[in-house]
Amino acid sequence: MSNLTRRSLFASGAGVAALSVTGCGLIGGASDGPQEKKGVTEIKIGASPKPHAEILQFVQDKLAKDAGLSLKITTYTDYQIPNQALSDGDIDANYYQNQPFLDEQEKKKGYDFFAFKGVHIEPLGLYSEKITKLDELKDGDEIAIANDPTNRGRGLGLLAEAGLITLKKGVEVTSATTGDVDENPQKLKFTEVESAQIPRSLGDFAAGVVNGNYAIDAGLKPSKDAIVLEKSDAKNPYANFVVARTEEKDNAGLKKLDELLHSDKVKDFITRTYTDGSVIPAF
Repeated sequence: MSNLTRRSLFASGAGVAALSVTGCGLIGGASDGPQEKKGVTEIKIGASPKPHAEILQFVQDKLAKDAGLSLKITTYTDYQIPNQALSDGDIDANYYQNQPFLDEQEKKKGYDFFAFKGVHIEPLGLYSEKITKLDELKDGDEIAIANDPTNRGRGLGLLAEAGLITLKKGVEVTSATTGDVDENPQKLKFTEVESAQIPRSLGDFAAGVVNGNYAIDAGLKPSKDAIVLEKSDAKNPYANFVVARTEEKDNAGLKKLDELLHSDKVKDFITRTYTDGSVIPAF
């Protein structure tokens, strides 16, 4: 990969924070929590475009009215902004992250958040535009992995599961770094890239580890296109859930939303909509 390509790639990562808004999701000021208006509780919630906002839109279209809720959905293409927006009171909740990521964010930025129960899992996968199976990797090949702590460790864990590397004993996968790689028989090179950029830059690498939601955005089908796909069993700690400020954890509207997200109708929607294995119910 040329120096120009690298500079462009990493510079573009700084611009991924741009927001897009769905429906009436434009945020207009700080929130004191979900507000009830004429018997309907309005919840301002931020989410990744796919699948989170799609799942929330299903709830809004099919379930929210009967439950006395109205969702105002704002979509974010960046992993950092939704928590900042929640902390600032711009939104009432967000839906895009998992427990290891939340733990790292709270530790690093001092957030005081509450996580509801896991709704779904998006399996992490290794993708490539150049190879179709692991044994086609060559010595010294370059693999793109995420540059944020949680997804970097998760990606290295996937490569370890695939037998490409081993991690040092005692290292927690959720916080592993490239310095924790113990054995690397093929002397593979790991380049850290902003998560959203990896599927767009697969042509610059032998392969790249892509988060499930970004794989969906890029038109990749995990069950078909992934060379290696993360396991999605009960031991997987990466279920995505709704997060709110701790003082709002007992809010009736948010609890009702969480209940709807764990309903049979939402489970059926996930199963019917994401038939390629990209999104799997976690309940």
